[in-house]
Amino acid sequence: MQRRTSDGYDERTRSVARLKVVSALGAGVLAAIIGFIGLTYWFAARSHPGQSPQQLIARYFIPPPERLFGKDRLAVLILGIDYNYDDRDQPFSKGARSDTIMAVSLDFPSKSVRELSVPRDMDVVLPNGHEDKINAAYAEGGPAEAEAVVAKFLGIPGFDRYVVLRINAARDLVDALGGIDVNVENSDALKHQGPNGPIDYDDDWGHLHVHLKPGWQHLNGEQAIGYARFRHDWCSDPCRIMRQQQVARAIVSKLEHDHLNTLTHIQSLLAVMRKDIETDFTPQEELSLATEFSNVDLASIKTEQVPYIGDKDLPLAGNVIIPDERAKAQLVAKLFGPEASPATAPPEALAAIAPGSVHVTVENGSGERGLASKVAQALQARGFIIDAVRNADSFDYSTTEIHARPDRPYVGDKVRSELGFPGAELKIDTATLTTTPSDVTVIIGRDYPAHKTLP
Repeated sequence: MQRRTSDGYDERTRSVARLKVVSALGAGVLAAIIGFIGLTYWFAARSHPGQSPQQLIARYFIPPPERLFGKDRLAVLILGIDYNYDDRDQPFSKGARSDTIMAVSLDFPSKSVRELSVPRDMDVVLPNGHEDKINAAYAEGGPAEAEAVVAKFLGIPGFDRYVVLRINAARDLVDALGGIDVNVENSDALKHQGPNGPIDYDDDWGHLHVHLKPGWQHLNGEQAIGYARFRHDWCSDPCRIMRQQQVARAIVSKLEHDHLNTLTHIQSLLAVMRKDIETDFTPQEELSLATEFSNVDLASIKTEQVPYIGDKDLPLAGNVIIPDERAKAQLVAKLFGPEASPATAPPEALAAIAPGSVHVTVENGSGERGLASKVAQALQARGFIIDAVRNADSFDYSTTEIHARPDRPYVGDKVRSELGFPGAELKIDTATLTTTPSDVTVIIGRDYPAHKTLP
């Protein structure tokens, strides 16, 4: 049996704890939102048994979501809220952080659901100018601040609606459905690298106790969520995510196929909505979405997560992780399509960066003699520390590029702002971690006016 050390973590757990892609609640959040948008439909079906979905729609004249929302796609922020525990080990939610953060895109024409998970420890600058973990936004300003911070982090215009799921939402949903069937697998079985075996783990501090036999079995809510939270073997977080997907699909499958069971437990399902879910969806919007996605295909649910490239320690927030900006932008474009826009650095974040803390290398990629030295002198006059001035690897750069280290958020934006040349292409470059001691490398391209001085 595996147990934590006295400080709460063994060495292997420490090595992967920075990732923290999905929290304890993450196991059922995606399934819970699918269940959430479907529950009102099941309520209507119970009230009028024997009628087809089309008849129900005609009866209630439910407007399609495209008309109701005035668009083909909806961006929804899903937050999973954990409980704190007092000195009597009693749970309370005041000041709790959003330990699960999911940006969900609901596409009406294709009936598809796309979800991008944001690790709770991602480094951001909050509206008050304080650098912290992204999950602090909800604790500081509730859903409104969380929506603003996560949207800015992802570089999207904003969210249309939010759903807050308290920690017991997924557990209560499984219990309301009468349990789910899951193939319990250890990491060897999940990765096809060895025989399956039992999962035994106790963590009194984290209120996690998992004792399951291997193979297919019927799990209640506590067992299902415990299985989905488990990550304390050699595969750690990657296999925890696989277990979460198992549980999520089992919940969706139960909602989708076992109609009699769902109708039998409708009061319990509605109780879950009332007790464990907070949202700004209106009842009419819920019914419209429920009708649209009541027969959602499991294959249409696409899930991704924002990867990270490094980490650092903050004086008050502890260890935070630095996103892979390039990969994040690609995922946002893939999942949110034309609604996405390039992320812009918040003004308060730029103002917080002292030029004297930023080391810069300036390279001439334009072939214009003396241009790199001119730019370097101007940046130095602004307070930046110039490490080197030199030629680039070629003079064929048509566009000015700014390469910034991934572990110094917004320093590239700071230099670009001071250059006064918004056409410069900002690149978050992992190569700078090993190829140069500078925080930022500016490569002057042919598009940079030879006569320009900094504003």
